[in-house]
Amino acid sequence: MILFFKILFKDIYHLWRTRYSRTFLRLAFQYGDVGRYKPREINFLNFEIVVPDCQSFLWQFKEIFADENYRFLSNTSSPLIYNCGANIGIDTLYFKHLYPDAHIKAFEADPTIAGYLSRNIQKNNLQNIEIINQAVWNENTTISFSAEGADGGSVIVGAKTTQVPAIRLKDWLEKETMIDLLKMDIEGAEVAVIRDCKNSLGRIRHLFIEYHAYLGEPQALGEILQILTDSGFRYFIRSEADRKQPFVNRTNHKTPVMDLQLNIFAYKE
Repeated sequence: MILFFKILFKDIYHLWRTRYSRTFLRLAFQYGDVGRYKPREINFLNFEIVVPDCQSFLWQFKEIFADENYRFLSNTSSPLIYNCGANIGIDTLYFKHLYPDAHIKAFEADPTIAGYLSRNIQKNNLQNIEIINQAVWNENTTISFSAEGADGGSVIVGAKTTQVPAIRLKDWLEKETMIDLLKMDIEGAEVAVIRDCKNSLGRIRHLFIEYHAYLGEPQALGEILQILTDSGFRYFIRSEADRKQPFVNRTNHKTPVMDLQLNIFAYKE
């Protein structure tokens, strides 16, 4: 009977145990029924922001604030953070909440979403944040980008694409002495970028990669993990899109063009 109640109330307990998780419940109650892609002004934790889509914002808030997926320890009060795939800035707000004096370079490929990012940074008077409205890639060029309207823009998939400027991340990393956190949520570009940066990861203390494997393309997870190992990282992997009966169900039901989506947390000892 004790085990039964532990299983039954486990999620309820976790949703009530912190200020952030209780805030998530409040936000879900207020905005959970708002239709997709309807902009709203939202207040939380002394922040004021504008979001293009309440549904994507709510799940970003849960992962970033309630679950604190990006929480890290730094031996300085002003860590340097590279935020690749900054979207509308929810993680940037979290980093400034965690380390108010942090220096952040926020990269966002989607011009419309980068506009939300800029407004949200200005609206909250946040300092030491550089916004780069360019895609992160393995060369300085122009690439095709498919905008989704919220947090699903990609350089890999999408029927309608536009051309956006791209920077070579390796060149930026090699200008730095040390980077406390490199967060990489770049919707399919991560394999090409990590390959290009494999000899430039020694200066990074914490590295987050959202890994995507697309149908019809070779899976490169083993290659990425080997690059991390060769660069002195240990890592923890969490599935972002679980599949029941994976021998039978071989695609991600939410994103059928993919068969694997993982969050990789890498860190130096």
